[in-house]
Amino acid sequence: MHPELEIVLLVVLLLTALTALTIKNLLTAVVSLTVFSFVSALLYAAMGAVDVGFTEATVGAGVTGVLLLILIFKTTRRSSD
Repeated sequence: MHPELEIVLLVVLLLTALTALTIKNLLTAVVSLTVFSFVSALLYAAMGAVDVGFTEATVGAGVTGVLLLILIFKTTRRSSD
């Protein structure tokens, strides 16, 4: 529909993916993956697949982000030998 909007969302999507891959802090990586999923949902909605975008927003950005955050806070920094 709006090719300029789709291009901007695609660039943001690529930047968040590269950030999630290169960052060392797990919490920042999870937040970056959640932003990636939300931008992906916006891109789906901009392309006309509103139902897929809504599903991506709820499952990808919502449930998965919360579960990953819970798992990070349940782990410790050092392994027990």
